[in-house]
Amino acid sequence: MTQATAVRHPLDPDVTRSSKAIVVLALGIVAAVTGPLVGGVIPATVALIIAKSTRADLVAAGGYLTGAKMMRTGVRLAWLGIVLAAGALVVAAIIGLLHLAAASGQPQHFAPGTN
Repeated sequence: MTQATAVRHPLDPDVTRSSKAIVVLALGIVAAVTGPLVGGVIPATVALIIAKSTRADLVAAGGYLTGAKMMRTGVRLAWLGIVLAAGALVVAAIIGLLHLAAASGQPQHFAPGTN
């Protein structure tokens, strides 16, 4: 049994990589790297917004546009950047509260007769 090779129609577009998927991946990497510094929220948000239109473009292209794996990786890295930024804010708040509690030093004195 021989397998016939698919013949491509001459008017079919060439398969190409989505430039939006590359942008989503790059912004996801920036978000993951700068996430602990809280600056990763902005590139992560932009990456998630662009990823929505990228996903629609990839579906509409019917296989002639590639880059779905890069887009998914960029989205995961963007979410990682958001989680790291949230974690950094929580840690900073805890450290600030502990510093504030240690700075008071003296116990609270109430007026005589206060229960």
